[in-house]
Amino acid sequence: KAAISIPFYASYSQTISSPKYDPYDQDVKLKDKIAAASGSAKDSIRKEAEDFTSIKTFNFTNVRKNKTNNKKPQIWDISNLDFSYSYFKQEKHNPLIQNDEVTRHRGGIGYNFNTSPKYFEPFRKLIKLRTRWLDFIKEFNINPRPSLLSFRADINRQFGATRAREVPIPGVPPSPYAIPETYDKYFTFDRIYNMRWDITKSMNIDFTATNNARIDEPAGRLNTKAKKDTVKTNFWKFGRNTLYNQRATFSYNLPTGKIPLLSWINATANYEAGYRWIGASRLAVDLGNTIENSQSRQLNGQFDFTRIYSLFKFFRAIGLPRNKDLADQQQQKDSTGKKQKAKIKDPNALPNPGTIARVFGKLITSLKSINVNYNETFNTRLPGFLDSTKSLGNNWKSGAPGLGFIFGQQPDSNWLNNAAQKGWITRSENFNYLFQQNYTQTLAADARVEPFRDFVIDVNLRKSFSKNYNELFKDTLPGGGGRFQHLNPYSNGGFDITYIAMKTLFTDFNPTKVSATFKQFEANRVILSKRLSDANPYATKVQGADGYYEGYSRYAQDVLIPAFIAAYTGKDPNSVKLLGQTNGNIRTNPFKGLIPMPNWKINYNGLTSIPAMAKIFTNFSLSHGYTGNLSMNGYNSALNFEDRFRLLWPSFQNKEGNFIPYFLVPNVTIHEEFAPLFGVDMLFVNQMSAKVEYKKSRTLSLSLVDYQLSEMRSTEYSIRAGWRKRGKKEGGIKLPFVKKKLTNDLNLSLDITYRDDATANTRLDNDAAFTTAGQKVWFINPAIDYVLSNRVNIRFYFEQRRVKSYISNPPPSVVTRAGLQLRISLAQ
Repeated sequence: KAAISIPFYASYSQTISSPKYDPYDQDVKLKDKIAAASGSAKDSIRKEAEDFTSIKTFNFTNVRKNKTNNKKPQIWDISNLDFSYSYFKQEKHNPLIQNDEVTRHRGGIGYNFNTSPKYFEPFRKLIKLRTRWLDFIKEFNINPRPSLLSFRADINRQFGATRAREVPIPGVPPSPYAIPETYDKYFTFDRIYNMRWDITKSMNIDFTATNNARIDEPAGRLNTKAKKDTVKTNFWKFGRNTLYNQRATFSYNLPTGKIPLLSWINATANYEAGYRWIGASRLAVDLGNTIENSQSRQLNGQFDFTRIYSLFKFFRAIGLPRNKDLADQQQQKDSTGKKQKAKIKDPNALPNPGTIARVFGKLITSLKSINVNYNETFNTRLPGFLDSTKSLGNNWKSGAPGLGFIFGQQPDSNWLNNAAQKGWITRSENFNYLFQQNYTQTLAADARVEPFRDFVIDVNLRKSFSKNYNELFKDTLPGGGGRFQHLNPYSNGGFDITYIAMKTLFTDFNPTKVSATFKQFEANRVILSKRLSDANPYATKVQGADGYYEGYSRYAQDVLIPAFIAAYTGKDPNSVKLLGQTNGNIRTNPFKGLIPMPNWKINYNGLTSIPAMAKIFTNFSLSHGYTGNLSMNGYNSALNFEDRFRLLWPSFQNKEGNFIPYFLVPNVTIHEEFAPLFGVDMLFVNQMSAKVEYKKSRTLSLSLVDYQLSEMRSTEYSIRAGWRKRGKKEGGIKLPFVKKKLTNDLNLSLDITYRDDATANTRLDNDAAFTTAGQKVWFINPAIDYVLSNRVNIRFYFEQRRVKSYISNPPPSVVTRAGLQLRISLAQ
C-alpha cells in the first residue's frame, strides 16, 4: 500500500441580492427600469443594481507519506515531510463597487523528526566494581544525535484589487477621469526552525528560530514580463528579511545524586539566550535596523539535610521513640551489683540515646531543608544596526553582530566603539534612538528548622535589584564623519531586601516629640561625614565650624543614608556600609554593601502532647512571626556626576558644596512587622475556640528631597472567641428565654480588637515632631448564627466601632450596627 494521506476540502458559494427599487433612482422600481430598457442594457442595469458575492476555496492539508512499518524513525525518512496548500478567491460587486476581488495562495512544507534519545554509556561495562563512589563515572552517558529536528516554510500570497463604481448622475456628463484601481497585496515567506538535543540524561539544549521575510513586488498588477521576473528573482532569494527571532535554552541537572556525599543536594542550572533582529522601515533605511538580545541565568538548589542525618545511626535513633525495655536491659545488674554484659550484639541495631543525648541530637539536626533560587536577567536593545541577518541571525561575512551577542553577551561601551569602527552602526545625522539595557537580579532562600517535635521555624530571605540604562550612541560629526560618542548616559532602578531593624522598634514613641533614635540619626551624620571625607581622594579633609567635612555636609545623600540605617537598626556608624560610587557595568549595584537578613515564622503545636493539656484542648498553637524589608526604589543617576581621574569617587560638587554621587536616591523605606509578636490559637474539647494575638509594626520613610522622616507605628490587640454547639434531634439545645429547644447547630462568636495607629513627621535639625495621621480604634462584634435548615440560616449580630483620632479633625466617633440577617440558599 502507498499509505499516502491526502486530506482535501473544497467549497463554492454564491450570494446574489437584488433590491426592489433602483439604487440610483429610489422612486423607480428596478423591474420597471429593466422593462423599460432594451437589449444588453437590461443585463447592465440588473448587474449594477445587485449585490453579488462568490467564494471559491479548496485546500490540501498535511499531505504526507505514512509509516508502514515499526522501524525506528530515521532522519532521512520521507514520512517526516508534510505538505499543505490552500486557495481562496472572493469576487464582489454592488451598486457602489464595480469590482472587488481577493485571491490568496498559502503553501507550506514541513519536516519533523522526533525520536526517543538513545544514551551511550562508555564506562558501564569497563567498571566492574559495585560501589556508589564510581556511579558518577560509571553512569556517564551521551546521546550522539538530536531528539527533535523540525523545519517549516510557509508562503502566503494575497492579491486584492478594488475599483469603485462611477455612479451616473442624470443630466451630468460622465467624468473624463476614471477612478483608479486600488490594491491590497502581500507576499511573505516565513521559516521556522526547532531543535531539541538531550545531550545527556541531565543536560539538554532547546533551540527555536523564526525568520519572517517579505517578497517585494512592483506596484499594481503583474501584467508585464519585467514585473513577473522581478518577483521571481526576489522569491528565489528567499525574500527580504523583516524580522528574525531566536531563542536557545540550556539546562543542566548537576549530578549530585551520583556522589554519595552530595546525594542530599538537588541542583539545577539554566541558561536562556534570546536574539531579535527587526528590519528598518523602507522609508528610513539609513536609520538602520534594530537588534535586541536577552540572557537569563538561573540556579536552583534544594538541600535536604534529613538525608545527611539518615547516614548516621545515632541521628536515625533520635528520630524514633525511646525504647524503655532496651534501656532497662542495659541497666540490669547481677547479684554482685555489677552491670551484666550483653551476650549478643546486633551490628545493625540502632543505639538507644538517653534524654540529654536526644535533646542535643535534636538541636544538631534541627535544620531540615534549605531551598535557594538565584536569577539574573539581562536585556539589550541596539537601534541603528546596519547589517543584515543570515543563518543563526549572524552575517558570517562581516561577523556582525557576532555569536557572543546572539547568544546573550551583553555589550559594553568598548563593544559599541568596536562595532562603530567596523561600520555596523549608522552615521545618519537624523538618528536619535537610545541604546537601552535592563538588568534584574533576584535571590530567594527558604529554610525549615525543627528543633523538636511540633516546633517549626520557617526562615526566608529575599533580595531584588533592578537597573535600567540608556544612552544616545551616535556619530556627532556633520555628514557622518565617524566620531561616535556616548551621550546623556542615564540609569534608574530599584532595590529591595529583607532586613532586620527591630532593635529600635520597642523604643518609646510619642508622635509629638522627637525620638531618641532620630537624635542618634542626626548625631551619626558627623561620623559619616568624616568617614566619607577620609575615603574620597578628591576631598580636601577640611572640617567646617559645624563639624562636617567639606563635600559632605549634614544634608549630603551619602551621609544621610548610612547614618539613617545605622541609627534605626542599632548599628555602629563607624562600621555601617557606605554606598557605591561607580557604575562600571549594568550589573553594578551601589547598594551591594547592604546584605539581606532573614525573616521568620514560628509555630508550636506540641503542648497538647502533655496529658493535662490534652484533657482541656484538642489544639493549642503558639505562633510568632517577623517580616522586615529595606527598599530604595526610584533611584536614578545624576547627569552632572564626574570622576575626573577615574578614582571611583565623585569629584564634582553642587552649589551646596556636596559631592554629587553617581546615583540619586529620593527615598529610603524600612518596614517591619511582628505578625504576630505573640499569638495563641486554642480549640477546647467542648468545641469552644479562642484566638489571642498581639501585633506590632513600623514603617519608616526618609525623604532625601525635603529631609523629613515619616514614622508610622501600629499596635494591635485582638481576641476572637467562638463556640459551636451541635444540635441533637432528641432533646436539643435549651437557651434562656426560649421555650422551644433548638435541634440544629448553634454558633456563637465574639471579636474584640484594639488598634493604635500613629504617624509622625520629623524634619532634620528641627526640634519638633508633628502628628500627621493616626487613630485609636476599639471594635467589638458578638454574633449568633443558627441553622434553621439546610437552606435557611439566621444570624443575630451587634457591631460597635469607636474611633479617636490623634489630630483635631475628625472628631471622635462611635458607629453601632445591630440587626438580624436571614440567608436563604436557592441552589439545588
